[in-house]
Amino acid sequence: MRKVCLIAGGIGKHLKPKLIAMINSGKHRGSDSFGVWTDGGVLKSEDFSEITKVPDGSIGLLQCRLAMTGSKRFTQPFFNDFALVHNGEIYNHRQIKEFLERRGVGFESDVDTEVILRLLEFQVENGSSIPESVRTLMRTLNGDYAVAFSDKKNIYLFRDPVGIRPLYYSQNGFFASEKKVLWSIGERAIPVNPGELVKISRKGIERVQLFTLSELKGEPFSYERAKLSIKKSLEYAVRLRSAKKVGVLFSGGLDSSLIALLASKYSDVVLYTAGAEGSQDLEWARKVSEKLGLRLREYVFDLDDVRSSLEKVMFAIEEPNPMNLAIGIPLYFATKLAREDNTKVLLSGQGADELFGGYAKYLTNPSLMEKDIVEIAEKNLARDDKIAMLNSVEGRFPFLDLNVVRSGLRTPLEYKIHNGVRKAILREVALEIGLPKEVAYREKKACQYGSNAQKILEKIAKKEGLRLSQFAEKVFYEVFEHT
Repeated sequence: MRKVCLIAGGIGKHLKPKLIAMINSGKHRGSDSFGVWTDGGVLKSEDFSEITKVPDGSIGLLQCRLAMTGSKRFTQPFFNDFALVHNGEIYNHRQIKEFLERRGVGFESDVDTEVILRLLEFQVENGSSIPESVRTLMRTLNGDYAVAFSDKKNIYLFRDPVGIRPLYYSQNGFFASEKKVLWSIGERAIPVNPGELVKISRKGIERVQLFTLSELKGEPFSYERAKLSIKKSLEYAVRLRSAKKVGVLFSGGLDSSLIALLASKYSDVVLYTAGAEGSQDLEWARKVSEKLGLRLREYVFDLDDVRSSLEKVMFAIEEPNPMNLAIGIPLYFATKLAREDNTKVLLSGQGADELFGGYAKYLTNPSLMEKDIVEIAEKNLARDDKIAMLNSVEGRFPFLDLNVVRSGLRTPLEYKIHNGVRKAILREVALEIGLPKEVAYREKKACQYGSNAQKILEKIAKKEGLRLSQFAEKVFYEVFEHT
């Protein structure tokens, strides 16, 4: 069951007004139903007019849910010894469920959120502390997840080790999937770091790092071993994240073309692209989709389209960052197109540049690669998740599967950047999988330039007599002036 949603909650006296405010400010992430657990009661409903019946209490968790596929009878929070809410997807939940059932653990649903809860309970019942149990979860769960749970006294928050789904907390004891949800109750948002456990108690906030990506490093691979590892792990990651019908965010570059080619082995694939007429990404998307024999849906935007999308994109990215605003525009139009097609899942090539040396800056400072993969959560993934959620679409990132990340971290630098060619080993893997050479070796501009979104934004800013950075700040304060 796919769950792209809002999770939120906190600790404090008479929480009801704040829980209601958080539901109202975050239900764009899940408008089909909501569920609330507090130490004063439980309410689950598909009717948002019933939020006035939210039980009061001094500790609470909530979820606003977007119905996608799978069982619809089970709305979060799940609760037993612990109460738990979860945003994201656990791709190996069936295997974990079978493991637990063989050890006598009972289940009431087929939902992966319950698998997280039962595995947590199983670990604690067998003598593990909560931090030890969460560390085991991080090493066991294959997926994209942000989780909050409570032992009825404290709240605990954690994200997957890459940080694919966003999660924030405040020093005053509240948390939410998006900053604006915390802003709505007067709180400042602080990111939960990937692989980190944050404990919220009445005494304050405690943080402990349980998993770092450096743990995935090991003995460097030989060239042939590296190629095989990248190929096998990426094929598996795409298969896990594919559905009967799947979309691919497509630019005609190496990363998205490779994902599209692999996905077409398992799914009915539709390619989605957005750009201004005459832009490099649009022209290459048309050319490469024909070579791959895959259907392309394109959104051709102009200055008026960009102007009309600005407030929506800024509402999503939640920061006056001109680069993220420019990247967000084609992403917004591509996910909008997918929504109109009723395509619920979009695969993305995000992460390939950081893992395999795609950016020009790595030629002079290759050490930035590992730094960038560690920081990708807040720099790129939070933006992509929140924009996709505006259009009720779930983004998935095969290159950020931990097995692919492990392959990337164990691939020596000289195989990634070779004779000035960036992503050299990934290009060779792509050729072996069947990507045409002119696609595998195409040098591509960054999204904001390849789509011409940056150029159009600069024109709009110039008409107002502003630099792009000033214009981004202006839009930000117009959107969030009341928060």
